[in-house]
Amino acid sequence: MITNLTHDLLTKLEALLPEGTLREASPRYLEEPRAKWQGVAAAVAAPKTVEDVSTILRFATAHRIALIPYGGGTGLVGGQVTSSGTPLLLSLERMNTVREVHPSENVIVVEAGCTLQAVQDAAEQANRLFPLSIGSKGTAQIGGNLATNAGGINVLRYGNTRDLALGLEAVMPDGSVWNGLTRLRKDNTGYDIRNLLIGSEGTLGVITAAALKLFPRPAQTGTALFAVSSPEAALKLLARLRDIAGESISAFELLHRQGLEFVAETMPDQRLPWPDPPEWMVLTELGLARGPTPQALFEELFEVALEEGLADDGIIAQSEGQSAELWGLREAIPIANKNIGGISSHDISLPLSAIADFIPRATSALATHGDYRINCFGHLGDGNLHFNVYPPKGAQRSAYKEAASAVQDIVHDITVEMGGSFSAEHGLGRLKAADLERYGDPTKLAAMHSIKSALDPQGIMNPGAVLLTKS
Repeated sequence: MITNLTHDLLTKLEALLPEGTLREASPRYLEEPRAKWQGVAAAVAAPKTVEDVSTILRFATAHRIALIPYGGGTGLVGGQVTSSGTPLLLSLERMNTVREVHPSENVIVVEAGCTLQAVQDAAEQANRLFPLSIGSKGTAQIGGNLATNAGGINVLRYGNTRDLALGLEAVMPDGSVWNGLTRLRKDNTGYDIRNLLIGSEGTLGVITAAALKLFPRPAQTGTALFAVSSPEAALKLLARLRDIAGESISAFELLHRQGLEFVAETMPDQRLPWPDPPEWMVLTELGLARGPTPQALFEELFEVALEEGLADDGIIAQSEGQSAELWGLREAIPIANKNIGGISSHDISLPLSAIADFIPRATSALATHGDYRINCFGHLGDGNLHFNVYPPKGAQRSAYKEAASAVQDIVHDITVEMGGSFSAEHGLGRLKAADLERYGDPTKLAAMHSIKSALDPQGIMNPGAVLLTKS
């Protein structure tokens, strides 16, 4: 049974920690980007050392106090906020040191409170690349990226955050410190605690530092935007690009006209590549060693695409500025989505061969349910779509509040039926914990509950996130 964090308990905890570690829970700690929850907390703990984190977790376990790990606050599934009880928020924002950089090993060791941007900057100073790339990189912290196994635009080439981690330092619920901060690429010594904690969303322990993979910086990069006839044509274009450029494809994004129309509607200063956008587009990037230029490879691809009827127009960036402009358009789409106000947003993944059938099937199913606008876009190269549903133009999202659950069920039912996942890169948080119970494999669920009970027997770690709290 979780207990309330009272004033007396806070006073006792404060006496165990350096001055300034505990602070008031200001509004920024209690909000989340989609405004689905208004958080509550008795206080925020902001430790500076792993020893202080250990003290906090030992105290929380001893007194059965709910603890909510908080990163940059950019999560989209409510994993960083709770609206019940009087929990303690644990923020690692002051644990933000780059501990070591080993360019010859292609490894960087950082504390969990480092922002993704800070990790990228430290890698760049060593003439290396840390390839994780998400829109909130200036705010999102690497600990949160690891805890949610974040994805982003470069998964096609470099993998999810899980694939970028070599070792972790973490504090378990009982306060014990796991010193797993290895830089080894081969370590077959039993159960993989690292991969158990990555993606666990703070429900099994607190990641305090990580050893991460770096990569050589590409000698040359290039960006292109192609107008394609359909998602099926986009997938064929991806196959042709692989034939031409091999594994040098860093990103391959599917865009729909609806997204550009949202940008034009809510962000009129944003420049669009076409005055009348095509129905479907592909935005792609190459990162190459020395040799043929990306522009030459894109020109070869466009010739093939024209011959095969896969694309009928395209823009090949001729400078870094033009490339940044194209990617700026991609980054504007989520902002425009938020400005419009969605009924239900879906972060799903599918086998690549199922995507071309899924989109019209899900669109048709929703059309029989109501009048909606759909913005389907995402990381086509790795099968991750953001299939988001909006009210018709002129209507308010509030009028569709009762429809949101049914809309989500329609999309998720079809996704799972076609062999996909209802949670691709954002995690489960509190938003999708019930979906896991509904769609999850029973054997996997039983194992997850057993692991949770073994590592966190008091149930204090981020209760209600990932797994529904058992009564």
